[in-house]
Amino acid sequence: MAKILLLGSGELGKEFVIAAQRLGQYVVAVDSYENAPAMQVAHAFEVINMLDGAALDALVEKYQPDYIVPEIEAIRTERFYEYEKQGYTVIPSAKAANFTMNRKAIRDLAAKELGLKTAAYRYATSATELKQAVAEIGMPCVVKPLMSSSGKGQSTIHTEKDIAHAWQYSQDGSRGDVAEVIVEAFIDFNYEITLLTVTQKEGPTLFCSPIGHRQERGDYRESWQPAPMDETHLETAKEMAYKVTEALGGPGIWGVEFFVGNDGVYFSELSPRPHDTGMVTLANTQNFNEFELHLRAIIGLPIPEITLERMAVSAVLLADGNSSNPSFNGLDEVSAAKKSDFRIFGKPSARPYRRMGVVLAYDDLNADLSEVITRAKQLASKVDITL
Repeated sequence: MAKILLLGSGELGKEFVIAAQRLGQYVVAVDSYENAPAMQVAHAFEVINMLDGAALDALVEKYQPDYIVPEIEAIRTERFYEYEKQGYTVIPSAKAANFTMNRKAIRDLAAKELGLKTAAYRYATSATELKQAVAEIGMPCVVKPLMSSSGKGQSTIHTEKDIAHAWQYSQDGSRGDVAEVIVEAFIDFNYEITLLTVTQKEGPTLFCSPIGHRQERGDYRESWQPAPMDETHLETAKEMAYKVTEALGGPGIWGVEFFVGNDGVYFSELSPRPHDTGMVTLANTQNFNEFELHLRAIIGLPIPEITLERMAVSAVLLADGNSSNPSFNGLDEVSAAKKSDFRIFGKPSARPYRRMGVVLAYDDLNADLSEVITRAKQLASKVDITL
């Protein structure tokens, strides 16, 4: 039995803990608040500010884990290098965690060192620098905090009047203590995908079937697998994903995001852990869902292949207000529908646009994808989050 220190205990962490429990692993779930989703199913939990390096050091010393597994961005990730020197295993690696937790590091690695095709971009550390960056990139353009997730702090600038608001919004949505933002040229893309990529301690790099998704406010609303796409574009995406994960190193699953336009494939972002759009795999689209793949890769169990078993769509359930005791109505209607399922994350509180659960709809691989997407959205609309 391995001891896993899970840093971040949201809905993705919860499914990871479930996967770990099923294979007999011991998990300590860590987050900044009590009763976080992963804490509800872990062997033990701790509540700390993970941006406090001393508190993080004390936790590692207390548990002496076999694996340190980050699940969020707001962590003092530079401490990971020291943990590796002390003999601890950071997943996927200290380098990977540090580079991918910061959009600047991963974008420079992809574009400058590896030569991957990306949108034109600039950085800014103030509203004044943002205005200059927008002038150089042109409008429309997208502004993102260097450290954030699920679209927090992300906005699109269409006119000069948007610049001041975009800067303030980026600071409000930033995780960690990094004020800098990345400004990206707006890509005229046809669709975007997440390519879940699995790197193993021993064995080949494997790829899941591409996952398509639709976003609002920088966060996904529906995702589907498999995403129809040109085979040439898929092979290009796989080559890019292989290059960047190989450069970062370490075992686990990676959510590699791409834009696909008429002029080809653009690398967008990378997460060294299960991806939110990958929750569609909870509908058993594959022989292993993304959380099971992550766990098996971490502990070194061989993964001979990833097979696509059926088509599915996930549609998120969002809160529309604040509550310290949210409840759900309409789940019986989802449960009564054929070829459907749902997951409630168990978050102890709600706030506007907070992801509280997901509805899943599935069908055979030869089914009409648009019909399954419509069905998932309709089922999700039947669920009311009572505040």
